[in-house]
Amino acid sequence: MDWAAFWVTARLAFWTTAVLFVVGVPLSYWLATTRWRGKFLVEAVVALPLVLPPTVLGFYVLAAIGARSPLGRLWTAWTGHGLAFTFEALVIASILYSLPFAVQPFASAFSQVDTTLLDASATLGASRWRTFRHIVLPLSLEGIVTGVVLSFAHTLGEFGVVLMVGGNLPGITRTVSISIYDQVQGFQYAAANRTALLLLAFSFAVLASVYAILRKPWAIPALS
Repeated sequence: MDWAAFWVTARLAFWTTAVLFVVGVPLSYWLATTRWRGKFLVEAVVALPLVLPPTVLGFYVLAAIGARSPLGRLWTAWTGHGLAFTFEALVIASILYSLPFAVQPFASAFSQVDTTLLDASATLGASRWRTFRHIVLPLSLEGIVTGVVLSFAHTLGEFGVVLMVGGNLPGITRTVSISIYDQVQGFQYAAANRTALLLLAFSFAVLASVYAILRKPWAIPALS
């Protein structure tokens, strides 16, 4: 079992999910509440990773962070080394690749909040931030939890994007999915099977948890 790859994958999933929560919540709330007619363009950009081949997304991310790109030159001047084929590059690529798995559940939850509650809060003199904190977030908790869990789980199984952007550096950019690929290429089928079964069990547990949250099994049925 390649535990170094598991550690890299766990760190990648954690940082990707954390950044997606910070970035995705305000973006999703804006998408759910704005009346701008062109918001469908932003929604299309957010959803693009769902239909775009991972290698295509990885190629353009690699071009955007390469040594000759403005971002790549800025990163080199700041840190003294390139951005491509680093753990930080994996985080950037994973954020873009998992963006719709966070934003869409967030936005769906925000759009279902009763606007009369927001109007009542504004009438009582509450600020928009206080209204968001005490009304919108609690009422949207299920959608937020779903987005966070799906983002984390989706990052664990990434392959094409992380391989294009990070390569296959042991302990640095080699993730579990890449480790499985290497084991298969090396005819280590037993090791690959153990790793794949572990990911399969975890993915099933994550999806079962999400569907359980959405079904609200703890809720008391209404009396007819």
